[in-house]
Amino acid sequence: MAGKQTRRQIIEAADQLFYEGGFGDTSFADIAAAVKISRGNFYYHFKTKDEILDAVIEKRLAEREVLLARWDETAADPKDRIACFIKIVITNQTKIMAYGCPVGTLTAELAKLDHPAKQKANGILALFRDWLTRQFEALGSKDKAQEHALHVLSWSQGVATLAQAFQVEAFVKREVEKILAWLDLNVQPAAQPH
Repeated sequence: MAGKQTRRQIIEAADQLFYEGGFGDTSFADIAAAVKISRGNFYYHFKTKDEILDAVIEKRLAEREVLLARWDETAADPKDRIACFIKIVITNQTKIMAYGCPVGTLTAELAKLDHPAKQKANGILALFRDWLTRQFEALGSKDKAQEHALHVLSWSQGVATLAQAFQVEAFVKREVEKILAWLDLNVQPAAQPH
């Protein structure tokens, strides 16, 4: 059990360090120091930084799957689920203003590095795209479902980037209100069968 716990702690620490400082600027020593284990013990769990990156991407993907599943279960209808996705930038505003979007910053960094894991990291954005597409399809936006999904996803990434750049809380709230108004105006709930 101690081995699994140590591995989990390494992944948690790496996830935080990759988010706050970037994958490229985080070393084995940084992660080992955060977990307070020797480098030898560290190498027992992970031989390379890329192995840690894969574990971090898997963790982030699993966490987002749980989040989306929770919204599927708790939000009354697809429009409310989309609103949950939109409002996440307010929920995570403090972290986003400090470090950007954890998904967007990692995918952008790995793309710049042309890292082999970039496609795996892009899978998280694809998860969001596909989930949003299903929500818009359920609302009756069959022909435009993916277009709407990409609009909301690109909006969220843009807001996160500008929130980090300009550090203006009111901007995030204003943009959320605007995209929710767009949702109300452009997407009507599908007719319910009688």
